[in-house]
Amino acid sequence: MDYRIEHDSMGEVKVPADKYWAAQTERSHENFLIGVGIETMPREITHAFGILKKAAAVANHAVKPEKMTDEKLSAISQACDEVISGALNDHFPLVVWQTGSGTQSNMNANEVIANRGNEIAGSKLLHPNDDINMSQSSNDTFPTAMHIAAVIALEDKLVPAIDTLVETFKRLEAENEGIVKSGRTHLQDATPIKFSQEISGWRASLEKDRKMILSSCEELKELALGGTAVGTGLNAPAGFAEKSAEAISELTGKKFVTAPNKFHSLTSKDEIVFAHGALKALAADMMKIANDVRWLASGPRDGLGEIFIPENEPGSSIMPGKVNPTQCEQVTMVAVQVMGNDVAVGMAASQGNFELNVFMPVCAYNFLQSARLLAESILSFNKNCAVGIKANKEKMHHNLHNSLMLVTALNPYIGYENAAKTAKKAFKDNISLKEACVELGFLTAEKFDEVFHPEKMV
Repeated sequence: MDYRIEHDSMGEVKVPADKYWAAQTERSHENFLIGVGIETMPREITHAFGILKKAAAVANHAVKPEKMTDEKLSAISQACDEVISGALNDHFPLVVWQTGSGTQSNMNANEVIANRGNEIAGSKLLHPNDDINMSQSSNDTFPTAMHIAAVIALEDKLVPAIDTLVETFKRLEAENEGIVKSGRTHLQDATPIKFSQEISGWRASLEKDRKMILSSCEELKELALGGTAVGTGLNAPAGFAEKSAEAISELTGKKFVTAPNKFHSLTSKDEIVFAHGALKALAADMMKIANDVRWLASGPRDGLGEIFIPENEPGSSIMPGKVNPTQCEQVTMVAVQVMGNDVAVGMAASQGNFELNVFMPVCAYNFLQSARLLAESILSFNKNCAVGIKANKEKMHHNLHNSLMLVTALNPYIGYENAAKTAKKAFKDNISLKEACVELGFLTAEKFDEVFHPEKMV
């Protein structure tokens, strides 16, 4: 492999000749051989750094034009556009398990943009610290990148995925409006419910989760940029923070603002914790929905069997013809991962001392994994399972009319205790509720037929 020599404040370093990174990235690349090629800093963070660095250059050009010249701004902007597009992803090799401030990933961005910008300019125009990192510190850039990445992941990936499944449930509600089935609580028979009502509960859960996620995004749109090292804004000129937020808003199409208290922005990750709490709520609801679907589809002969779901692949290497609810299983596994990630995010946010949280890379890694997994899991569940849900009307009708809890309809006529005696006798003697009620002398057969209408109990 061919190398070139780069240097930083600690001396010279050999760097692969075909890479745009420089000395500080290379030192991290060599010193943190933990999860290399597997737990790379999320590409969402790389993308966010491209946005951030371009916005910072725009802001610096406005407030420090003598230092951020037109020529420098042009070269930086072009290089940042390549970072944003993902064209330079191979030049961002660093792992999550590095310095807790994310300093090395900030320098990775500075070095790549500087070297690519110099290549574009055709001269040694840009310095990674003096130009790309102008008016900034790793301590305010990394939390800013986290917030940009989080908002984009939630608003542009996760919310549309939720909307897709919500629309499917709306369609299923309409298609199954007239079907009445047995309700269940505690995994025991309960009073009747329309299948459309059951589906509406799933839909409403997702709509509530969507609302909470979008609410959390408003807090994430406050940015730390401009606080520099400890929140005081040292070396960041007046107006830089505000103009950076404006430029980030223009680049993303989202309304970001500068955080009113930078001391809070550097040391606290409460907005990330709050937002991940909404992700955990979504994971919990998806776990419940997936479990409902696989219970309702259980069988095909020895389970509930009240719905049919798509048969996507063979379910067993030894049992011929077996088909499993695999899409439900991927959802529940993703939900477990997100719930575990919530613990990691909360623990990371509780750490760090004084003016800086130093658990930011692991916080970002877990948050963005949760958002990505949920979005992809929901789309997969929708495409490969939910859209194909069909009611087994015959089985629903059988289970409904076989349910002892229909006896609840008799409460107004024979009282709770007599209704309980009716249900117990029907179960013990393996007879119908009507037969039990008549034998006990609580109602005549004609009166029973007059008041007993399961379809009207919904």
